[in-house]
Amino acid sequence: MLEDLKIGVLEYEMAREFLAYLRKKFEGEEEETVKTVELRRLEQDGKTMKEFVQEFRKVARKKNNY
Repeated sequence: MLEDLKIGVLEYEMAREFLAYLRKKFEGEEEETVKTVELRRLEQDGKTMKEFVQEFRKVARKKNNY
């Protein structure tokens, strides 16, 4: 992508157009990474297994807004 910008294949008049393109191209990847971190941080602590699984499912289904 950087090479395309250097040689003029990708041209944008405004930074917001470029940022919108990046968001669209990589949409969802950040969300998946954040979700993975959140899932790995879960601990059973004093919860029953049923409670832990419910919490895991809740985090897995959660839609992040970035």
